[in-house]
Amino acid sequence: MNVPNFLTLFRIALAPVFMFFFLIDNYYMKMIALGLFLVAALTDLADGYYARKMGVITGFGKFMDPLADKILVSSALISFIALRYVSPLPVVLIVGREFCVTGLRLLAAYKGVIIPPSWTAKAKTFLQMAVVGSVMGYICLIDSLAHFQHPARQYLQFNYHYYFGWLLWITAGVTVWTGVDYVVKYFHMIKSVLK
Repeated sequence: MNVPNFLTLFRIALAPVFMFFFLIDNYYMKMIALGLFLVAALTDLADGYYARKMGVITGFGKFMDPLADKILVSSALISFIALRYVSPLPVVLIVGREFCVTGLRLLAAYKGVIIPPSWTAKAKTFLQMAVVGSVMGYICLIDSLAHFQHPARQYLQFNYHYYFGWLLWITAGVTVWTGVDYVVKYFHMIKSVLK
C-alpha cells in the first residue's frame, strides 16, 4: 500500500475515534478530540502532496480521499448536534449532499468511470474543515478557560448558536451548490441508469 492511500485510510479510522473522545463530557477528552481532528485534517493535505510528489494518483485514491473527508466532517457535525452546539437542519443538508455525491460516485464506478473532485468541491471541503475546526476550537477554548477558572472566559462568551448557525448555513449552501454541480455534469450517466 502506498503512502497516500495509507493516509486516507488512517483518516477514515481516526473519525470514529475522534467522535468517541469529543462526545465525552470532559475537558481532557475534548482536547484529545481536537488533536485527533487536526491530525486527520493534516493527513488530507499530506496524502494529496505525496500522491503528486510520488506520482501515485490512483482510482482508489480518487474515490476514497473525498469519502474520507466526508466521513470526518460528518462525524464532527453529528457530534455538534448531539452536544446541542448547532441546529440539525444545515447538518442534514450537508450530510445528505455528501451521501448523494457518494452515491453518484458509486454509480460512476459501476459504469467504469472515476469522478475526480472538482476545484469547487475541494474549496467546499476546505470550508467545511475550517468551519468545523473553528467551532471545535471555540468549544475547547471555552472548556479550557472554565477548567482553569480563568476570568477571560466571561469576555469570550457570546451567543454561539447564532454565529455557528450562520457559519453552518453558509457552508450548507456551498455544499449543496457543489452537489448540484456534480449532478448537472453527470446527469447523462444518471439518466442512462434510470432507463
